[in-house]
Amino acid sequence: MAAVGTLAKHEQILVLDPPTDLKFKGPFTDVVTTNLKLRNPSDRKVCFKVKTTAPRRYCVRPNSGIIDPGSTVTVSVMLQPFDYDPNEKSKHKFMVQTIFAPPSTSDMEAVWKEAKPDDLMDSKLRCVFEMPNENDKLNDVEASKSAPVLNTSKQDGPMPKPHSVSLNDTETRKLVEECKRLQADVMKLSDENRHLREEGLRLRKVTHSDKSGSPTALALRENGSNPLPSLLVVIAAIFIGFFLGKFIL
Repeated sequence: MAAVGTLAKHEQILVLDPPTDLKFKGPFTDVVTTNLKLRNPSDRKVCFKVKTTAPRRYCVRPNSGIIDPGSTVTVSVMLQPFDYDPNEKSKHKFMVQTIFAPPSTSDMEAVWKEAKPDDLMDSKLRCVFEMPNENDKLNDVEASKSAPVLNTSKQDGPMPKPHSVSLNDTETRKLVEECKRLQADVMKLSDENRHLREEGLRLRKVTHSDKSGSPTALALRENGSNPLPSLLVVIAAIFIGFFLGKFIL
């Protein structure tokens, strides 16, 4: 019975996922990360720390801590780049060591130093290196090719319909009448502009023939070069084009 009690003390209280093997999938030209989940199914806090036989080859975060009852902690194990030899088997191992947390956990280093061997629980995991097979490579290539296609299909979706303005017969007639009125105004302004140009030419001839330089001649020159009617014609034409393009066409 004593032997059974001693064995029960050393049984790991945490549930590890994966339980026995840490698998790292190559290529190993860059950092390869695998996750180890530690779940505490008990009703007590559990202290843990992660050890390895090759500390220079791995980076572990977090490598120690406290897990609350019913909680899970994910430990990231990062394998540093190296030259992979498929004929060489990995001898690297990890150990997860645990102990039930004492009432005071302010100094974790002291907790581990003062822990009794009978209170310690541990689980060992071996490291397994795997190179991707041909099917995995093909899947990666297909996934990389399909990614732009998915983006393109989203872009090639149905385009939003342009906003259309519907006009009833009364509004249409009003717009047509307004355009006709503007056209008549343009014709009227064009006639006035032509008349003013003719008058300007006549006044310039009179100005050239008049060498007295009187104020009357100067006033006539100013009246003959007034560009205001031409500007009104341009503005009216712009308004007509705007109404025709937006509502009629």
